Amino acid sequence: MELFADTWQYLIDPDSWTGAGGLVARLLEQLLLTATALVAAMLLGLPLALWLGHLGKGGFLAVNISNVGRAVPTFALLALLVAADWPGSEDFGPYGRAGLATLIALVLFALPPLITNGYVAMREVPSDVQEAADGMGMSPMQRFRRVELPLALPVIASGVRLALVQVWATATIAALVAGPGLGRIITEGFARNDYAQGMAGAVVVASVALVLELAAAAVQRAVDPMPRAPSPDRDEDLSVPSTTVAEAPTGS
Repeated sequence: MELFADTWQYLIDPDSWTGAGGLVARLLEQLLLTATALVAAMLLGLPLALWLGHLGKGGFLAVNISNVGRAVPTFALLALLVAADWPGSEDFGPYGRAGLATLIALVLFALPPLITNGYVAMREVPSDVQEAADGMGMSPMQRFRRVELPLALPVIASGVRLALVQVWATATIAALVAGPGLGRIITEGFARNDYAQGMAGAVVVASVALVLELAAAAVQRAVDPMPRAPSPDRDEDLSVPSTTVAEAPTGS
């Protein structure tokens, strides 16, 4: 209980949030890392996945890219990138020490859910809808833009949502190579036996992950072109009259 009390005191202390190494600065650093990695992964992975799904080809490639991406530990990849001559551990603008290596590792980590969901989203567009679009004289590109892509958006958004939360949580590993982000709060706290600081950093990471998850879920619902109608209440079901044996017509 004392640890939780100390963690709370650290979180409500204004000094914990201010300064170059405070929670606000580290939070902004991690948000920048996450947003940049996610946008880069979307630009790299989604066009390929959507086009392969539109063509109905490359499923083996999409699945295997996802499997390889999930199998490689992100920290191991980051360690290799930092140890290599390029990108190495040099500062990279606002992304700090080993910033480029961290971004590359996070982008590769974000690709599997984006590629898998993008491909599956296109393949799940009903064939009768595609045939109807062809019957209306749409070109393949028109069918892709005006029919397939809008219907695929909810599943695509689900992949983006998954990648966003995963990248946000994984971005804390940048601290292991002295990079930016809230991971620095956690590692510095435990290194100095200041467990309240380490716990506070973890609480902020988890809290922001929850906020991002809820925001992404709201966006996913907003882009659904066919929102599901709410299911009727049980009372309404019971109020519908049904034919009983007594009401059935009887023979003379």
